[in-house]
Amino acid sequence: MRERLPVALVVLAAAVAGLCFTPVFGVAALLPVVGVVAVVTGGAALLSGSVVAWRPLIVALAGVLAVVEVLLFPTTLAGLPTGDTAGLLARGVTDSWQLTLQSTWPARPEAQLLLFVPLLVLVACVFGLEVLLRAQKPVLALVPSFAVVVLSQLFGALTGLAAVVAALSYVGVAAALFAVSRPSDEHQSAPAFLPVPLVVTAVVVVVGLLVPMPGPAYSLKQDQLVPVSARLTSPLDDVAYRRTRPDAAVFTVRPACDDCLPRRWPVVVLDTYDGVAWATGSRYRRLGTELPPPDLGVPATRRDAEITVRDQEARWLPSQPWPAAVTGADPLVEENQGSLLTESPERTNIGYGLSWWEPEVRGSLDGFAIDPALGGRDGVGTPPPGVAELAGKAVDGVRSSFTSALQLERFLRQEYRLVDGTGGQSWPELRRFLLDTREGTSEQFAAAYVVLARVLGIPARLVVGYRTPERKSGDEYVVRNENAFAWPEVAVAGVGWVPLDPAGTAPRGSGGDGGLAEATQSARDRLPPVPRSPPVDPGGQAAPDGQDRPFPVAAVVVPIAVLVLLWLAGVPAAKWLRARGRRRKPGNAAVRGAWLEARDRLREHRVPLTAGTTPLEMAAAAAGAGLPRSADGLRTLASTVDFALWSGAAPDEQVRDAAWAAVREVRKGLRARGVRARVRAAVDPRTLRG
Repeated sequence: MRERLPVALVVLAAAVAGLCFTPVFGVAALLPVVGVVAVVTGGAALLSGSVVAWRPLIVALAGVLAVVEVLLFPTTLAGLPTGDTAGLLARGVTDSWQLTLQSTWPARPEAQLLLFVPLLVLVACVFGLEVLLRAQKPVLALVPSFAVVVLSQLFGALTGLAAVVAALSYVGVAAALFAVSRPSDEHQSAPAFLPVPLVVTAVVVVVGLLVPMPGPAYSLKQDQLVPVSARLTSPLDDVAYRRTRPDAAVFTVRPACDDCLPRRWPVVVLDTYDGVAWATGSRYRRLGTELPPPDLGVPATRRDAEITVRDQEARWLPSQPWPAAVTGADPLVEENQGSLLTESPERTNIGYGLSWWEPEVRGSLDGFAIDPALGGRDGVGTPPPGVAELAGKAVDGVRSSFTSALQLERFLRQEYRLVDGTGGQSWPELRRFLLDTREGTSEQFAAAYVVLARVLGIPARLVVGYRTPERKSGDEYVVRNENAFAWPEVAVAGVGWVPLDPAGTAPRGSGGDGGLAEATQSARDRLPPVPRSPPVDPGGQAAPDGQDRPFPVAAVVVPIAVLVLLWLAGVPAAKWLRARGRRRKPGNAAVRGAWLEARDRLREHRVPLTAGTTPLEMAAAAAGAGLPRSADGLRTLASTVDFALWSGAAPDEQVRDAAWAAVREVRKGLRARGVRARVRAAVDPRTLRG
């Protein structure tokens, strides 16, 4: 009977170690299964004392049966394990820990996630009891349970009061185990002291609790994300298609109260832009039991609604910027953006309950600062010329703030026109929209706003979703394809993501958004008026209001036409005079002039040459550019130049004529490049600069 208390303490230490996974699952989910496994394994160890050789197997089987009856009972047949039970137990060893690391915490207390914790407790009990009962080493018997403690803290570290309670509980159990395991003569004669490993453990625990660690605690969870297929179709590409089928129902909403019904239902956040396409976030996790409220400077209220998705091809589910929990479905959640994604499209309607956090905003957002810490800065690609200047003009030099964000919104509303149809979001299409046509779709308005805001240093992101219909259909709101649209959001300090409406298509009327729309509209109303400069007549006097001066066509077009004509005629004439002057030079200077003339002709046709290129090198370059006749002429020119410059013979008119005949061959070879290339070469002024 002396073994009962040490056995109970070893099992209790393993149970305390298992409860250290509280940050991951919560104590309410862990306590029943961990407690049952600890009690059953301890009882099995005591009852199998007469069969020492079989005791580890008996204890392990008893513990596994306890896990099955508590967690996996739905897979059993009248309490007896089945093949499904064995399969889940195997996945508990190989997969459940990884699924837990891929989840938000607290994780859902489902068997496929929770299973690895009682199995760890069982292993710690089996090995700890065997060390205690066979080797009579109480300190070594705690090593398996202490390893479970270390592993639990690598998952998610305990903090605050929970850490104090766990540390004191484990150290207390360890001290009691050592005390009751000492021989009776040691109790009477030896001084009472704890073994060195136990003292070191206690010191480490106390130091870890009292000394704050720099930065966030390390967790195995950090790099464990759910892999998502890169071939997902972006909802942004579907908006124009949905508008062609406006009556198709997408989903229905039953809010807990009509007054708290949101005006928008985001589906996906597109935060990354490379100048060609927008991409979603990649940090998807399995949604746990609940997400905490956002850490903002305003209070947040929890709202609820029942949603049924009728679009059977849908992968992204309607959500809100700060989701709290989902019941009835098991989606993935983008931990930085709040987007909900199903792992595979359902072929039936998806019904789920959505809870979300709604920031309560009062007053006006006028003068609020932006918050780059929320994100919204992941690239703008390579903006075309003129875009940065347009962005600066839109905000009239106002520094990056929510006020400048609203000025940019007003600029797009007033200077651009919304049209139906399709339009891309790559830089060529956005440049055409911003600088040429000044008309585009709601997707182009939203995309253009986000990239212009980022150019100005304002954190912004693109969101695709749906408007809430104005009227109910029975006891629910039916959201259809006609309600699909895109909008930008700006990160505001103390408030979070604030939706804006540069296209003027946002839903109006009453709706539950915690006062955010009213606070935003109040800030719009306080914007300074757009400065307007009165037109000035040629005499220097301002024209009367309402009278526009005609555009001075002649004063602008005539000088430009004269300059173009001078260029088209003057450049070829200057080249002709230069060639004539080179040929008329005396002696070997005319031969050198032929060399320079051939070089300039090749440069005009963009054959790559350097300043010191020899005629033979020019011939090789011409051959590489696909000009064989010019290459032959240059080889002839090379021999002529060598003879004229290095032979020491007196200047000869025949040598000069041969050099310029070679130049004519070079020019004939260049004619093969076509009329367009010849015209471009003729008016290219670069070779006139020497």
